[in-house]
Amino acid sequence: MRAVVQRVTQASVTVDGQAVGEISEPGLLVLVGVTHDDTAEKAARLAAKLWGLRILEGEKSCSDVSAPLLVISQFTLYADTRKGRRPTWQAAAPGPVAEPLVDALISSLRDLGASVQTGVFGADMKVSLVNDGPVTIILEL
Repeated sequence: MRAVVQRVTQASVTVDGQAVGEISEPGLLVLVGVTHDDTAEKAARLAAKLWGLRILEGEKSCSDVSAPLLVISQFTLYADTRKGRRPTWQAAAPGPVAEPLVDALISSLRDLGASVQTGVFGADMKVSLVNDGPVTIILEL
């Protein structure tokens, strides 16, 4: 699994003009991609890493201050751009494999006590955010 994590003061995601997920206080926006060999165990490990990652103000984690997370699936994190000008998506897991693992990540975060908002898997989403810092980190498990 691969995640792009941004510290935000606010973030939202809309589908067809309707807000489907929103955090209006400092927290994390997490864009997550799934590849072919990912497992529910990797999803649980990534959840624990995100929950304890000390990148909020004052070197705090979401677990320290009960900060919310907005988790959005994004297969394009596994784009391969080494050849030509058109990316390939072969490293991204197909939807029937990826969706349950994104759901497992979200469930694991919630089991840890996190307040999690989400996008809609496979939808054309519009994401808005205010990056705080800016702080952006790439995690890979």
